[in-house]
Formats: sequence, C-alpha cells, structure tokens
Amino acid sequence: MKILIIGATGTIGKAVAERLSEKHEIVRAGHRDGDFQVDLGSKASIEALFSAVGTIDAVICTAGAANFAPFSDLDDAAFDLALTNKLMGQINLVRIGRDHVSDSGSFTLTAGILSRDPMPGSVVISMANGALESFARAAALELDRDLRVNTVSPVFVKETMEMMGMDPTPGLSAADTAKAYVAAVEGDYNGVTLDAPDYV
Repeated sequence: MKILIIGATGTIGKAVAERLSEKHEIVRAGHRDGDFQVDLGSKASIEALFSAVGTIDAVICTAGAANFAPFSDLDDAAFDLALTNKLMGQINLVRIGRDHVSDSGSFTLTAGILSRDPMPGSVVISMANGALESFARAAALELDRDLRVNTVSPVFVKETMEMMGMDPTPGLSAADTAKAYVAAVEGDYNGVTLDAPDYV
C-alpha cells in the first residue's frame, strides 16, 4: 500500500512510519518537515497536499495541535486552536482525502485517552478527542467504496513523558503505540477507536 502519514516526523508518527515501511510505501508529511508540508488548520493546505501526493491507499494522522491549560485560563484562541487544528484538521483529511484514496482504503485519526479519562488542564484536548471518536463512528456509516475510518487512542508516550521531566513508567513507548496504527491500517476495523495498550 501507499500510505500518507501526516505528522510522520513526530514521536508517534516516526514510529508508525518505521513499522509500516517494512511492508508499505510511506509518504511523509509534516508541518515543516517530511516529503510534503501541510498546515492542518488550513483546508486549502490540505487540498494542496492531496493534489500533490496523488492517489494513495491509506491516510494516517498523528498530528493535531491543542494545548493543556486550566479551564479558567482558556480563552477563545485556545478553543479555536483545538477545534480548527486537532479536530477539523483531521476531519478535513477525510472530507477532502476520500476523493484521493483508492477503493477499500482507510483513514486513521488520532484521538487520545483524555476523551474518556480527562485530567485537570485537558478540557480542550478532551473535547477534540471525544468529537473525533464520534465523528469516526458516524462517518464510517456513510463512506462509500468500502472506505474505512477509525481513531487510535494513545496513552502518554514514554518518550514525551521523559522530555517533559515526568516519570515514564505508566506510559507506552512510541514503538508499542505504533502497533495500534498498524492494526487500524492492515485490519478491517471501521468506525472504532483502537486503544493503543490493547495492541501491545
């Protein structure tokens, strides 16, 4: 398969690309790096990406911006970023990408455990994650040509926790997290959320 990975230069994306590249052709896209550049917050940028890449068999997104902050500190810009980038950016990958993905192709989006297990400071992230899971469940009922759409729900990644000075013990490595993305692409799931720890 020819697989487009958005966020392929990030911690999770790099691990996903490495694992899938063993059997598939990988096209890497990032905000500033990769084979192609894309701004998830811009529909025009997403359209340009698909036009440049051509026909593909699967799309994976491990990107999407949203910030941790206490609820009382969240301003309009914080909500706008989560809604425009992490949520609508990934939704637009499906809306626009469905015309560029081959029959029986798939979309794999990234939500996260904070949709169901929130913590202080996670309001906008939890909001976007929950909406992405609901979007995938509903869109899966209507996509034609046997197209599939799923979300992967990672937990905290050990490498990220280490960079943040946190104890990485309860986290999951990027390499293990990548296994859920492989399952989403190579399996026959549709409209489901794959919890990363279940695929280790």
